[in-house]
Amino acid sequence: MLLFRAAVQLPLMALLPGHDSEAFEVLTPFVRVGLVVGGALILGAWTQHLDPQRQSVGVVHVMERLNGFQGRMPLGNAIVQFVGGAFALLTGQSGGREGPAIHLGAASSSLLGQFLDLPNNSIRTLVACGTAAAIAGSFNTPLAGVIFAMEVIMMEYTIASFIPVILAAVTSTLLSQAVFGNHTAFVVRGDMQVQSLIEYPLLLLEGLLVGCIGGAFLAAIERLSRAPVETLRARIAIAGVATGSVCVFVPEVMGIGYDTVDQALAGNIALGTLILIVAAKSFVSAVTYAMRVPVGIIGPTLVIGACIGAALGKAESALAPDLASDAAIYVMVGMGAMMAAVLQAPLTALITVVELTGTLDSLLPAMLAIVVATIIVGSLFKQRSVFVSALEARGLDYVPDPIAQQLHRTAVGGAMQRSFARLPQVVTHTQAVDARRAQPRWIVVEDAGGPRYIFPAPDLTRFLDAIDGDQPSERAATIDLESIPATRLRAHPIDIRATLYEAWEVLKKPSIEALCVRRGASDPTVLGVLTREDIARYVRLDR
Repeated sequence: MLLFRAAVQLPLMALLPGHDSEAFEVLTPFVRVGLVVGGALILGAWTQHLDPQRQSVGVVHVMERLNGFQGRMPLGNAIVQFVGGAFALLTGQSGGREGPAIHLGAASSSLLGQFLDLPNNSIRTLVACGTAAAIAGSFNTPLAGVIFAMEVIMMEYTIASFIPVILAAVTSTLLSQAVFGNHTAFVVRGDMQVQSLIEYPLLLLEGLLVGCIGGAFLAAIERLSRAPVETLRARIAIAGVATGSVCVFVPEVMGIGYDTVDQALAGNIALGTLILIVAAKSFVSAVTYAMRVPVGIIGPTLVIGACIGAALGKAESALAPDLASDAAIYVMVGMGAMMAAVLQAPLTALITVVELTGTLDSLLPAMLAIVVATIIVGSLFKQRSVFVSALEARGLDYVPDPIAQQLHRTAVGGAMQRSFARLPQVVTHTQAVDARRAQPRWIVVEDAGGPRYIFPAPDLTRFLDAIDGDQPSERAATIDLESIPATRLRAHPIDIRATLYEAWEVLKKPSIEALCVRRGASDPTVLGVLTREDIARYVRLDR
């Protein structure tokens, strides 16, 4: 995240007037349009030459890999995210750096886990660690990073996952503070206390307004995402033209927009301009994100929410100056409410507001507005999280299933049966007796290609007991295990790094009735046996 931030800020500080990395507003309209549109055309031309599998980036890519690939993320997509995201922000595309940072953090953690050959459930936890580290380092908000990783990405809360995720967030925050100092992302100079209980109806109204704008924002993204534009190059070009057209009149739509948030907090933007920024930033950001420009969506939601709150604060100050609180509290509440509405993550948004302000004074009003905005989006507009909607637009499903999540958290080694004996199909009487002596639960029958099937060890015991009365001279020299009475289950190998969810999906196939856990394709040694009953017993489905 630090490298990505430097790749964006340092060139802009060197090129823009006043060494301000977000001073796009001081550029002439012609330069602004040329920068945005030209940058989009170059970025689109570059993506055209990429493998289609490398074009997927951002938070949606992280969730896709977590859901369908057990968190195993490729290096190539991370490189595309770094280069494409940095170039997009350098050329003034409307977006945030948090989305690319999350991808880079999750990919770094995932690649580390793959290098160490960790099991898939551990790699999934590492993805959450990288996500938390990215958010924590971006805003200097370690707790918000942890909650975001668990609420938005993992969609679960478990103690086993919290511990490493917290450690990752703390580590990232300390590193960020060492470079940028221990400062909040935004400077709040006003009083963050609500002056009168009479203001709470207005805060309720802010939640309603933000919820309606957030619902319309999500609906626009969903509709635009399904636009019949086939190539990513054409999509990015459309986004560039849209941004270029608007930035002529509203330059605040360009870039990340945190300078606009600072101006809103300071009360330096007129009411009419605030309303114009809300409309323009919402439109441009919706087009940019729907057209899959490799930038984030969290930053724009904060800008939009801040301007909504600043507009309400100014309106109250004009109508009832004696009762009005500082407009800064409406700005921060608006930021949290819009973030919660778009991400459908109320707890993440609430913690973000508290950590960004450095005070608990905004907690109560933020709770009211955040809950109202979240309910409006979910119940009235029937919208889901912007990330889940983007996955659905690509034909993917990300429904949080508690049982599936429990299976994802556990490696096959946690539920497999280690009590078994390995035998070839044809064995001597002595080999069979020796195998029974260990009192295994299963007999694994193997050939040169690996395990073929398994059957319960008591079946072998009963067969041996039946022939024990025979004279030694009358016993067969060998025993064909395929010919003895037994309940045979067709076996299939599975890697020890797999999760129980992967095992359950394999066992759904009619031709596979049991799994033999192995260390890998290069080592055919069986480490354990796993059946549907073992998995069901582990997750207590039989209770």
